[in-house]
Amino acid sequence: MYTKKALAINHVKEHATIYIFMVILFLTGIIFGAIIVNSMNFVQKQDLFFYLERFFGQVSDNQHIENKEILKDSFFYHAKYLLLLFILGLSVIGLPVVWILLFLKGLVVGFSVGFIVNQLGLKGLLLASLSIAPQNFLIIPIYIIAGSLSMIFSLTLMKKLFTRKLTNSVFQPFGQYITVFMLLLVFALLAALLEAFVANEAMSSLIKSLY
Repeated sequence: MYTKKALAINHVKEHATIYIFMVILFLTGIIFGAIIVNSMNFVQKQDLFFYLERFFGQVSDNQHIENKEILKDSFFYHAKYLLLLFILGLSVIGLPVVWILLFLKGLVVGFSVGFIVNQLGLKGLLLASLSIAPQNFLIIPIYIIAGSLSMIFSLTLMKKLFTRKLTNSVFQPFGQYITVFMLLLVFALLAALLEAFVANEAMSSLIKSLY
């Protein structure tokens, strides 16, 4: 156990620059998402808020989606996203796409939270804390780790291609790459469970008390 922990710490120290870069990239996406909300005009905000209010009405009338359906949809969404990051890490040319995907993920989070808070004020902040925050506390680190590993493995392949040392030494990091992504899938399932059975229930209770 100690050896694995030591290896993980050494790995993070060795690739700290990449992890910091990915965190900054994600945070930049969040900031851009918030900027987009503030740059929308009144009509655009009202049009979008119309659909949000309609959703609130459906939830208050007990027409919301079943927890099991949310669990399935959420997990498959995360699984597909992680699979895409995994595949992109296997190709050198896929590296810019990894950056774009992580930036977009941050942008979606920033826009979602920013819009709800912008339209509903403190109620929106509470709603975002209950419906968006729980699963994102887990899924955001998962995406940052996945994106970082994808970038690290892609750079490793690039280095070996340029030095023409594509020997058996690439199989060990590849095995580790697969193993960590499998673990990330397990944590993605936990995030989906949080979204379906904690965030969804908390959001439904809050909306019913407000509407």
